[in-house]
Amino acid sequence: MIWLIIGINQLDTSRFFIENSITFGFQVLTILLTSYFVAPKLLFQKKYLAFALISIATITLGAYLSSILSFKPPEIEPDLLPRPDGPPPPSAFFIHLLLILVSYILSILAETFIFAQKKEEAIAKQSAALAESELKFLKMQINPHFLFNSLNNIYALSISNSEKTPESIHSLSEMLRYVIYDCERPEVPIEKEIQYILNFIELFKLRSSKAFNISFNNQLKHNSMMVAPMLFIIFIENAFKHSGIEKGGDAFVNITLSASNNVITFIVENSLPKIKINKDKNSGIGLKNAEKRLEIYYPNKHSLEISSKEKYSVNLKLHTDE
Repeated sequence: MIWLIIGINQLDTSRFFIENSITFGFQVLTILLTSYFVAPKLLFQKKYLAFALISIATITLGAYLSSILSFKPPEIEPDLLPRPDGPPPPSAFFIHLLLILVSYILSILAETFIFAQKKEEAIAKQSAALAESELKFLKMQINPHFLFNSLNNIYALSISNSEKTPESIHSLSEMLRYVIYDCERPEVPIEKEIQYILNFIELFKLRSSKAFNISFNNQLKHNSMMVAPMLFIIFIENAFKHSGIEKGGDAFVNITLSASNNVITFIVENSLPKIKINKDKNSGIGLKNAEKRLEIYYPNKHSLEISSKEKYSVNLKLHTDE
């Protein structure tokens, strides 16, 4: 670009480019050296001293050699002066120095921009791959837990030859179908998540002939909203586990699901047993997994409040794009 601008101002353009081809060649050599060695091997490797020394040497040597070997320095005035004998005048060296320095700086800036773009893309790909592997790992932790609990329920029914066994198997098959197929997608219609919750509740109720104090208040007017799969059930299962509801009495689990202005509100409340339930070594893993998944699926688009004063309460809000 520099040579094009200068060449246009010459009376004999073709002669100008022929005479200064050596200087142009040094500029190209400088750019190639910058692109394949100086920038990637020194500058981007944070070898700043070596980068500075080699840069100064490259620019100075290139300017000196091009001023010596060129027929004449590029000139703006139309009158062409013959190449003088002996060492080149200082003005010739500084003109070549300026041209090579500008080319060098521009090539460094270009390489830095390209390097930054590639680094940003690599970080984005790495983050996406990490998030995907994290989600798969969390799902692997969740799914066996549901399967284990459900099989325990069916086993208890089969021992007593209960007529409810086929119904429980059907509920379990629907739950597994949802987990295996639908949960592979990043988002599912909320109606499928609701159906999974209903199957879970019904399967739990089949464990005993006693009536459990369980309520599910679905206030959604539109069930087509999209949500990340298997988020709500973690908190519901935790409520069932720690409410003491299997022992009856005043134990309860209340679930409410609503939406307003693209914000889904999920609330689950459960009683606190008078006698504390012994926690196993895996206690709390489900909630930690849920929090991790919320950070991945809804970064800066969710709020989670948990309290345990008179009752245990979870209040989750999801901000959707719909």
